[in-house]
Parts: sequence; structure tokens; C-alpha cells
Amino acid sequence: MSLQWTAVATFLYVEVFFVLLLCIPFISPKRWSKIFKSRIIQTIALYGNTSFMVAIAILVFLLIDAFREVRKYSVTEKVDLTNNPTAIEHIHMKLFRAQRNEYIAGFALLLCMLLRRLATLLSQQATLMASNEAFKKQAEGASTAAKKYMEDNELLQEKLRDAGVELPEERKKRAGPQEENKTLKEEVKTLKEELDTAKKALQKSDSDVRAMKKQAENLTVEYDRLLEEHGKLLATSDKKSD
Repeated sequence: MSLQWTAVATFLYVEVFFVLLLCIPFISPKRWSKIFKSRIIQTIALYGNTSFMVAIAILVFLLIDAFREVRKYSVTEKVDLTNNPTAIEHIHMKLFRAQRNEYIAGFALLLCMLLRRLATLLSQQATLMASNEAFKKQAEGASTAAKKYMEDNELLQEKLRDAGVELPEERKKRAGPQEENKTLKEEVKTLKEELDTAKKALQKSDSDVRAMKKQAENLTVEYDRLLEEHGKLLATSDKKSD
């Protein structure tokens, strides 16, 4: 094996090791995220994109070269070499090496992209897990606060009842249907006023949209006119330069 293919094979073995390392189940995505955010990895990542593109370009070039070698030595079916077993053996040896190099370059290229994708997915998963935990803690805190407020409200109502204070719910029950009708009328009136305000705001927004649309059309016409004049000026300058 030549020096370049030895280097590619070593690169492939390193990629296989890192892929297996990233697939270890007992190392959580959070741990990988901390590792990726470490100072050493961040320093490597500064030049990572350039190195990645260079590695991809080299592997693609070697893959094309290996494919060309396979095509070059796949001549046993086209050429009759039955009377020359030494040549057949030599061609088969060259063909085997070319196919081996093709597989090495292809798998190295595949694992290179797979490693990048795995690292990205692990980082995204760690971010999602951290967000999920934050939302869960926030929801638990809100639920605990709501329960506490409900308990305090019940205790306060009990104390008010013991003190003889009339609660709003009891006052509504005692007020009768006339008071309820009055309250409903006031709510309907308030809703009508809000509806009228919303209609006026909608009409104003529609008029503003029409004005902006008309202004945009005028700007488009003016822009087309300026483009035509610019084209004419360019044509005139070209004629003068000729």
C-alpha cells in the first residue's frame, strides 16, 4: 500500500473509532455538548470548516482516482489473456488494489460526513434536553404557586365568613335576576363599544394598506422608468465609445 492510501486507511480507522465513541449509550448528549464546548474543541473548530472541506476534496479526488484505476484494470473481459497467466495475475492484483482503494476512500468520505452530522445532532439534542428541563421546572414552579394561591384563597374566604363579611359570590346570589340583567347589559354595552373600536381600527388599517400598495406600485413604475433610462444611457455611452 502506498503512502497516500496508508494515510487514508489510518484516517478511516480513526473515523470508525470516533463514530463508535459517539455511539456509546452511557455518555449523555449533555456530556458531549460540554466536551464540544471545551476550549480545545473550540480552538480546533475555528479551523474545522476549512479542514473539513479540504479533507472532503482530497477524499473525493482519491475516490475518483480509485474509480479510474478500477476501470483501467477491468480489461480481462475485453482482452483475451488466456495465453499469458502472468499478465492475468498482475492485472487481477492491480484490480484488487484499485477496488480496495475505492472502498477505503468511499467509506472514509461517508464516515467524514457522518461524524459531522453526529456531532451536530448530539449538540442539538443536548440543547433540547436543557430547554425541556427548564420548561419542566418552570411548569412545576407555576403549578406549585397556583396551588399555594388557591389554598390561601380558601383560607381567606373561610376567615371572611367567620368574620361575617359577605363574599362577592354570595352577593351575586342574593342580588337576584334584576341585578344579573343589569350586569349583563353593561357587559353587552362594553362589548359593543369594543367592537366599534375594533371596526374603526380595521378600516384605518385597510386604508393604510391601500395607500402603501399604491405607493409601492408608483415606486415600481418609477423604478422601471429609471431602469429604461439607465439602459438608454448605457447604450448611448457604448455607441460613443465605439
